[in-house]
Amino acid sequence: MTPVVDTADRRMPSDEEISAWMRAVAESADRQAFAALFTHFAPRIKGFLRRGGANEALAEELAQETMVVMWRRATKFDPARAQVSTWLYTIARNLRIDHHRRTAGGPVETLDDAYPEQQPADAHLTPDELLQATQRERSLRSALTELPPEQAQVLRLSFFEEQPHARIAEQLGIPLGTVKSRIRLAVTQLRRILERYRP
Repeated sequence: MTPVVDTADRRMPSDEEISAWMRAVAESADRQAFAALFTHFAPRIKGFLRRGGANEALAEELAQETMVVMWRRATKFDPARAQVSTWLYTIARNLRIDHHRRTAGGPVETLDDAYPEQQPADAHLTPDELLQATQRERSLRSALTELPPEQAQVLRLSFFEEQPHARIAEQLGIPLGTVKSRIRLAVTQLRRILERYRP
């Protein structure tokens, strides 16, 4: 059953509510539940990244990217191994590490290489899990159709094809900063689209 998200209720959600939202995202790509998780966690993850030394723009970008990773990989979350918050902060920290490795010009260790438990590992999914993952991705792709074409394009290349930002810039013939700003705008727009599904 889809958890009810009350936009007027600004109290701190319980662990049980957070777990219920996470299950709804994992099992049925529930946009209301994702919006609730986004509203609760995105500002906290941004604050966590700011305290870790990231500037305002980078913290915002990585917090939003964290939530998109959560959406795409929700079926891989194992509540027996970690709380939702722990999982999300780990993803955020790894994305920040990867960002610094890329900007420093050193070897890039990807999120999947560093944390194999976060890998999609489609080959190991059961048929039901694979169906759920496919439905969730279809739902996200549907939301992408509401974005401006140039924003949807960079988001698809970054999150579906998992291409590095520098490669996207080269492929599209645009500056790297433009790629990053378009992704940032696209994720912000995507958040607004998904929030329309909140009751």
